Amino acid sequence: MPNYSPLSQLIHSQAAIYGDRTALRYRDYTRNQWMDISWREFSRRVRLVSSALLQLGVGVQEKVAVFSQNMPECLFLDFGAYAIRAVTIPFYATSSETQVKYMVTDADIRYIFVGEQEEYEVAFRVLQFTPVVKRLIILSRDVERKAQDQTSIYFDDFLKIGECVNNDAIIGQRTAELQDEDLANVLYTSGTTGLSKGVQMTHGMYRAAIKAHEHVLPLTQDDVILNFLPFTHVLERGWAYLCLATGCTLAVNLRPHDVLQSLKEVHPTCMCAVPRFWEKVYNAVQEVMEKSNLVQRKLMQDALACGREYNVDYVMKQKTPPLGLKLKWKTYEATVLPVFLRMMGLERHHFFPTAGAAIPPVVEEFVHSVGIRMVAGYGMTETTATVTCDRMDQPASIGSVGRLLPGVEMAIGDSNEILLKGETIMKGYFRKAEVTALSIDEEGWFHTGDAGYMKDGELYLTERIKDMFKTSNGKYIAPQLLESKLSVDRYIDQVVIIANERKFVSALVVPNYGLLEDYAKAHHLPFTDHGDLCHRPEIVALVMDRIETLQQEFAHYEQVKRITLLPEPLSLAKGELTNTLKVKRNVLNERYKTLIDKMYE
Repeated sequence: MPNYSPLSQLIHSQAAIYGDRTALRYRDYTRNQWMDISWREFSRRVRLVSSALLQLGVGVQEKVAVFSQNMPECLFLDFGAYAIRAVTIPFYATSSETQVKYMVTDADIRYIFVGEQEEYEVAFRVLQFTPVVKRLIILSRDVERKAQDQTSIYFDDFLKIGECVNNDAIIGQRTAELQDEDLANVLYTSGTTGLSKGVQMTHGMYRAAIKAHEHVLPLTQDDVILNFLPFTHVLERGWAYLCLATGCTLAVNLRPHDVLQSLKEVHPTCMCAVPRFWEKVYNAVQEVMEKSNLVQRKLMQDALACGREYNVDYVMKQKTPPLGLKLKWKTYEATVLPVFLRMMGLERHHFFPTAGAAIPPVVEEFVHSVGIRMVAGYGMTETTATVTCDRMDQPASIGSVGRLLPGVEMAIGDSNEILLKGETIMKGYFRKAEVTALSIDEEGWFHTGDAGYMKDGELYLTERIKDMFKTSNGKYIAPQLLESKLSVDRYIDQVVIIANERKFVSALVVPNYGLLEDYAKAHHLPFTDHGDLCHRPEIVALVMDRIETLQQEFAHYEQVKRITLLPEPLSLAKGELTNTLKVKRNVLNERYKTLIDKMYE
């Protein structure tokens, strides 16, 4: 059962229970080993943060920014701030200078805590042009300060500020005065269509979310969690708080590209993930199978077929499998499937919440087929993450996003839009009354902008209403649905559907360059670089043939008719993706206008 202490007291309350048990783990890159932090030490550092923030003059509900990759210090800062009724605003480590300046100005931020060199460089430039910022506090000692930097301090020196005074009485008073309506965070949305909106997250929203998940996700204090998604993302943030409230051990992954290594070192029982992670796992396994000999490939295929029947057709449906199938599954579970699981570092798997985008059915089936319990879900920043998710104790279906979270009310509005009410639903956007009024109607329903329907108690999403495309022939296209289907192909890394006000559907495709190079060499197709490779008609035909196979289930007018292979991946640096890696369609339409127009000549 989770500890229901307010976030302002949670870590200290857990330290009293768990003492020297490990609360957090992190990789020390200097020693190249994972280091442990006990609950007692976690609590001590949180108290020092509270005291140091008070010494800097941080007031009630004042906002401080945390601009960093995932680090234990991010959690020290969160809970230290909560204890004195301050508000933390996490910035994605990939945020641009423009985005940081906007958020700093919007929230009147005086103090920015920065993680590594890149974040420091961006924040220092902002510091020069934004008089409201008084000081940067640098989390990593490896960061080299600018010669002209006379105000920044390192995090360990910041903690000493709190260590030199006794602020326990003031901390205790502020903690006691905290209300559910107090802001805990302002979480800025990724902004696919423009500047971000700050979602106001209250202590009451987090409290309600933790309580609602008690009988939904069967966490225990023995679970080991790998934190892979950024803490800035509401899914990872809410999940981390739930795990801490349950007494789990969090292994904090600092650098996203190290996640595969971290999986094999930490061997987590649970991890929040987005569908793209599982797509890559699926493609990696498909590649291993393709390179295996015929006997091995047949054995793996039969193991997955058995796993699909056992787990998808029976276990997920809460049905008892036939004895013969059960015995066959147990044999494969003990022999063939551990090879897949060890390859991924998932041999201790318990369950894995997955949300943030549409999950391709073939990928969802694969994950369940190897015996991993994926918990599909749906939610938004504005809903403290979870709106619906699969339940372990109730039937679940491939393609659904689960059952309604206790305490959340849902209605289906015009155009099948999902409308929500409840304690976990935000009351408004920060300093944006007009935008709030457009999102929350007079009856208090929050309009999600997502369309869906209920069937047998499970929610199915159909499309993002505002993202629907209308062709010049008057046909409506749901781009995410098609993109989700095509992106599972191992030759395709990224795909962006083009259709709005166009005669037919086309696509910009970022291929898997390594596989295309292998194909070209095997078929004696000369090329000089990725640009040359992507222009070869044989290569375009290869990718188009694979798309044709995948899109057969779609109506003719929904199918991709022409494609352009891009010689470079879409990137954050070029402003083509948001911090949560969602495509900025308006940017792509403008940047690749010539290429797009050429497909319609």
